[in-house]
Amino acid sequence: MTQNFDPATLAQIVDHTLLKPEATTEDVAALVAEGQRLGVYSVCVSPSFLPLDAGDLKVATVCGFPSGKHHSDVKAAEAARAVADGADEVDMVIDVGAAKSGDFAAVQADIAAVRAAAPAPTVLKVIIESAALTDDEIVAVCRAAEAAGADFVKTSTGFHPAGGATVHAIEVMAATVGGRLGIKASGGIRTSADALALVEAGATRLGLSGTAAVLAGLEADSTY
Repeated sequence: MTQNFDPATLAQIVDHTLLKPEATTEDVAALVAEGQRLGVYSVCVSPSFLPLDAGDLKVATVCGFPSGKHHSDVKAAEAARAVADGADEVDMVIDVGAAKSGDFAAVQADIAAVRAAAPAPTVLKVIIESAALTDDEIVAVCRAAEAAGADFVKTSTGFHPAGGATVHAIEVMAATVGGRLGIKASGGIRTSADALALVEAGATRLGLSGTAAVLAGLEADSTY
């Protein structure tokens, strides 16, 4: 499937991301300019940088980030503010502890609260921190996200010590909700080989901070 991916095609499924706490307005302006040059799908920034003029690019932001340990009404308020400030997409973090405890009803209710605050056409992605979950927990959380009306499930914040995206996690997520929900891989994707392996496993969107390097690696590798 991935053998026909050239840099321009891959760029079209990339959320070009800058979520470092020390990011400045100048850094975000540079991110937007680079994203426009590379032809990415969207730029993803912290909510304090909204509203953001990204030209033709979609604007994504995060909610309940990075811990997910926020009250649902606070997450909902944050999502509503982001939409009012022009966000096209919101990437929310679940309460991973609720998932680890097996309280998937709480996980679903949390997602549903954000969905209600950020209704369609806003795209809602649900960050599940797949590296911190068992396969069975990944399946249950993906089902909760689908039941709550999410548009995507997403592997990682990129800030959790358990790690980021893996091919195995993407395979489990795609087997559970693929074809109905989008699957976003994010966290630790630094090479073109990483990116292509995740797309091959079922990822339909990639969250990258080192987008230029990934695309340059793809262009340099004649096997793709």
